[in-house]
Amino acid sequence: MIDGDTRTRILQQYPMLQSDEFDALFASAHVMTFPAGTILFDENQPCQGFPLLLSGCLRVIKSSANGRELQLYRVMPGESCILTSSCLLGDTPYQARGIVEESLEMIMLPASVFHVLLGKHDAFRRYVFRLFTERLTDMMQLVTAVAFQKLDQRLAALLIAKTGPIHITHQAIADELGSAREIVSRLLKGFAEQGWVKLGREQITLTDIAALKKFAALV
Repeated sequence: MIDGDTRTRILQQYPMLQSDEFDALFASAHVMTFPAGTILFDENQPCQGFPLLLSGCLRVIKSSANGRELQLYRVMPGESCILTSSCLLGDTPYQARGIVEESLEMIMLPASVFHVLLGKHDAFRRYVFRLFTERLTDMMQLVTAVAFQKLDQRLAALLIAKTGPIHITHQAIADELGSAREIVSRLLKGFAEQGWVKLGREQITLTDIAALKKFAALV
């Protein structure tokens, strides 16, 4: 059973779980920790429960047969993994992979508790379906970008969205964009030659944000 401090941390991140039944619902819960790089779930695996992140970050990606990856979304503390929600609701296996990006702490609610919360607690139900709406909007934007934007425009938009200096490898950027490292490196070199960015070892400094925004068609 979780202690008082953990109970407080859970309710700080997930206030919609406040309930007279909290202690009963979390009677078998405990904090789980996973280091960066851990595969929390993978394609075609059954869903084991509903994660509540207390710290760290989870990346959800789709992989191709040749090893290329496309990042679908990230899950931060206080957020929910809608893929997990859909698997629990439909009793289906995962169709993507969840990788720990930053060492995380989490509580894993059993499927039975998830269904009790969804059926009896309006605040939790609204929270789950609100996140479905937000993630669906994000996914539509991703589909639109992949289908209608050139890769160099998507790269410019990704750089603008991050705070600088950006500490990241070219491979990590390629994974987010669903591309190859060699292509991303070539595009970044082109940006550097135009004076838009300055490249360092696993670091990118934006030197002309206005030009990047114009190129990405954000202004």
